[in-house]
Amino acid sequence: MIRQDAKYRQGLELIEFLHGGHAGGERVAAVAEISPDFADMAIAWATGHILSRPGLDLATRELILVAACATQGFALTQLVAHAEAGLRAGATRQQIHETISQLTFYAGGPAVSNALVALKHVLGEAQA
Repeated sequence: MIRQDAKYRQGLELIEFLHGGHAGGERVAAVAEISPDFADMAIAWATGHILSRPGLDLATRELILVAACATQGFALTQLVAHAEAGLRAGATRQQIHETISQLTFYAGGPAVSNALVALKHVLGEAQA
């Protein structure tokens, strides 16, 4: 277990804000059951050190993570978690949709199609 310092606590607060009651919070809890050390590292490093850095607002950071997850094609659980977090951080459904649509020629049609289907409940009705 890593030392639960200020960055860990900052990461934990940010996870609660962005993912509390959603797929991201469930994912952290599921990973913590299997590997508490990995969950602690993700909270402290990925969230406390990286996601909370200055220079980009949270909504932009979450849109970047949505794009990264959609591009990978296999990170659909994380895609949903970051789309939900993006909404909490102030991104709009249209921005999430456009972020994924922008990937069509870079990540490919199947990755974009799978991402859109995975986000059906997050995006709501079909976007124009």
